[in-house]
Amino acid sequence: MNFLRLPFIFLITSVLGLVGCAVKQPAALYQLDAGQPGQPKQSAGVAVLLGPVSVADYLQRETLLQRQPDGSLTASTDGRWAGSLSSDIDQLLLRQLAWKLDSQRVVLAPATTTFNPDVQVVLSITRLDSGANQPAVLDAQWRLLDRKGQVRDSKLVHMEEPHLGSSAAQVKAQGVLLQRLADQLAVAVKPLASQPIDEPKKIAPAQVRNTKDQDKPKMPMASPIRTDMEIFRF
Repeated sequence: MNFLRLPFIFLITSVLGLVGCAVKQPAALYQLDAGQPGQPKQSAGVAVLLGPVSVADYLQRETLLQRQPDGSLTASTDGRWAGSLSSDIDQLLLRQLAWKLDSQRVVLAPATTTFNPDVQVVLSITRLDSGANQPAVLDAQWRLLDRKGQVRDSKLVHMEEPHLGSSAAQVKAQGVLLQRLADQLAVAVKPLASQPIDEPKKIAPAQVRNTKDQDKPKMPMASPIRTDMEIFRF
C-alpha cells in the first residue's frame, strides 16, 4: 500500500510546484533618484517659491510606463512607482534647488501669506518617460517671476539620458534628468537673487504741505456785482 501511495504523493507535489510557479511575483517599487544633495547652510539665503509644478496627466498613475519604438506607451509588468510621482518630483527639485542655492528659504507652493519670495519658479513637465530600448526623456517649460510677479526669464527644455535598459536603470536616468533641470533653474535664479528692493518714495515736506493745501476746500471769492440800473436822488 505504501508503494501505491508514492506516485500519488509525487503527483500532488508536482501540481503544487506548478501552481507556485504560476503565481505572479509582486512588482518592484521605485522612487526617483535625488542624488546626494547636501544640506544648505544659509538660513537667510534667497527666498524661492517652487511652484506650482504641473505634471502631465499621463504620468498621474502608479504604473511605470514604457515608451515603445513607435512612440506608444505600455504599462510595465515588473515595476511601479512607490507613491505619487508628482510628489517625488517636487521633493527632488526642492532639495536640489535648496542645496545648489545654499538657502534654507526654498519652499513648495502654496506658501503661507507671510512668505515673500524673491523669485517664484513656475514649472510645467509635459513628458518624463523611457523604455527598455528608448532613452529617458524630459520635456518641460519653466518661468521665473520676480517680487512684483513679472516674468523675468523663461525656457523650453528638452533633455535625454541613456540607460542600460532595466526598470531600475530607467528610473535612475529619469532622476538624473530632473537633477539637470534643477541645475538650470539654480543658474537662472541666482542673478535674480540680487534684484534691488523697491522702497516707497519719500515725499518732501514742502510737497506734503502743498498737497495738504490742495486738499482743503476753497472758499469762493467775492466779486462785485454790476447792474445797469441807475439810482436817482431827489
